[in-house]
Amino acid sequence: MEHGYNADKDKVLARLSRIEGQVRGIARMVEDDTYCIDVLTQVSAATRALENVALLLLDDHLDHCVRNAAISGGPEADEKLREASQAIARLVRS
Repeated sequence: MEHGYNADKDKVLARLSRIEGQVRGIARMVEDDTYCIDVLTQVSAATRALENVALLLLDDHLDHCVRNAAISGGPEADEKLREASQAIARLVRS
């Protein structure tokens, strides 16, 4: 089965690599006893970057998986809509 993010896979992986670098940088900041507010600023930036990846994945999921299930109809469509709704709820809570 092909996932919805397949077309954006390279973009997603590149963003995740940058975020990984950000997180390593935050760890270095803590190791170096960097001022709290500066560390928090970087944590906030990494959090926003992860949220942007989540939104990209959600958009791809809706455009591919949910759309295809809706066209097919039946229980699969109901399940994909339920999954999307739960994913949105998790994103809103975080």
